[in-house]
Amino acid sequence: MTDISPLTLLGTGAMGTALGRAWLAAGHPLTVWNRTPERTAALTAEGAVAAGSAAEAVAANRLTVVCLLDDASVGSALADTDLTGRDLVNLTTGTPADARARAAWAEERGARLLDGGIMAVPPMIGTPGAYVFYSGHRELFEEHRDTLAVPAGTRYVGADPGLAALHDVALLSAMYGMFAGITHAFALVRGEDVALGEFAEVLVPWLDAMAGMAHRTAERLESGDRTGGVVSSLAMQVAGAGTLLRTAEEQGVSAELLTPFLDLMARRLADGHGEEDTVGLVDLLRHRVPRRDAKEPRAAAERRTDLTRPRHGS
Repeated sequence: MTDISPLTLLGTGAMGTALGRAWLAAGHPLTVWNRTPERTAALTAEGAVAAGSAAEAVAANRLTVVCLLDDASVGSALADTDLTGRDLVNLTTGTPADARARAAWAEERGARLLDGGIMAVPPMIGTPGAYVFYSGHRELFEEHRDTLAVPAGTRYVGADPGLAALHDVALLSAMYGMFAGITHAFALVRGEDVALGEFAEVLVPWLDAMAGMAHRTAERLESGDRTGGVVSSLAMQVAGAGTLLRTAEEQGVSAELLTPFLDLMARRLADGHGEEDTVGLVDLLRHRVPRRDAKEPRAAAERRTDLTRPRHGS
């Protein structure tokens, strides 16, 4: 039998509305709240019930999904709410430290919390390509898995509440790195006798093929073998980097999107790792920024006493 449990949704912006529509379409009774009440109209027109306050909305159902602007908005919205016995699923974008601190905050108030990172834009919600990373309270996840799976696929990544946000940010960081490369590539060819649409046709499969290096990177980091089977050594890549920079200069294109990565390669080579590929740059980055104690991130510790201070932004 399909689970059609009722739930509450705090936040009816573009993403919240997309999530709400998916639950309504699947038959889930839905209570909604937004700081600007008019923004609940699209969902109430489709059968949702609007609550007058966040506290009223949370009280309506055991399960509350939160999709607000930022972590400060979550604290502000729930500051005067009785959370005893409630299950919170926080889909608000934040850092791993935000998620860990918010989970502890919820536990202190008698609630269970599951943090989530949405890997989709609003139009993707309800389609096979959308999914959400979840981390934190495992029992909460298992109990509400069917409901959470309605708008997007679910991927539980661990009991540490910060892991969903970490996966989210890591994937987004990789995405922006790819965007940087695409931007530089089009800057190089623009203005030349190159059909940009045709260029895109060769660029996309090239990037698809190169993305497979992620598997090799994971294997090398896990095994510790940095030189076995290397096809394109760091020494060779650094030697070829000059061509990339000279071409950019000839084309009148700034190399500022490339130089940080090329500089890291040169530093790793100077440290005597020419037989490796680029996987060693992971070590170089990790060594540059010492990791804080995961049990008590500094940002979380500094903000523990400020989590419920009312702020604007949701």
